[in-house]
Amino acid sequence: MVDARAAPMQRQSFSAFSPRDPLIAASILSADFARLADDAKCALLAGADLLHVDVMDGHFVPNLSMGPALCACLHRALPTAMLDVHLMVTDPAQYLEPFARAGASHITFHIEANGNAAELAARIHALGMSAGIAIKPDTPTSAIEHLLAHFELLLVMSVHPGFSGQKFLESALPKVAHLRTLVPDAVRIQLDGGVNASTAKRCRDAGGDVLVSASALFGTPDYSLPIRQMRLD
Repeated sequence: MVDARAAPMQRQSFSAFSPRDPLIAASILSADFARLADDAKCALLAGADLLHVDVMDGHFVPNLSMGPALCACLHRALPTAMLDVHLMVTDPAQYLEPFARAGASHITFHIEANGNAAELAARIHALGMSAGIAIKPDTPTSAIEHLLAHFELLLVMSVHPGFSGQKFLESALPKVAHLRTLVPDAVRIQLDGGVNASTAKRCRDAGGDVLVSASALFGTPDYSLPIRQMRLD
């Protein structure tokens, strides 16, 4: 087995984008898995900035989804794409090296999961990736406020994690606004769930600058239209 630390690869980074510029992360959970590489490429060509990879273990959330092998295939097909891996798993530590080997650019894990968050962030950085920390809708920002210095991205879930297509939870916006007062512009704040043309502006106004779009993007015939709307409207 190849050690990710012994085989460094080119990885895209949030630092490649100007701070606070709104970024659209196309969540491949809603893509057509029969033509995943083509669907993901179309989203990027339509204006999406990065690809969001939702990983679920069937335990932390009541659903199963993709793993490192799928991420590796996507990286081979689209080697310059930024792959933003969102671990919705009970034990994130066991997934860090596999996803680093698979070409992930960034890994976000949940504060509600097992493990020491600061130590996990350090391991992610040592593997050449940026790190993010996520909170569920019922988790207050106080759960992560003492950890902010360890992370390049803060993820505020705007739905209950596990399934795409849920209604946006307005309760996420005050959390985003509060966290934005605590971190510099270089730290990204991401919203995931129910983000679409009608909710994106409120997300941006609150201080969110990475908007994850799943069904609102891949459920349309022209991916460029919802991307333009979420970025600008």
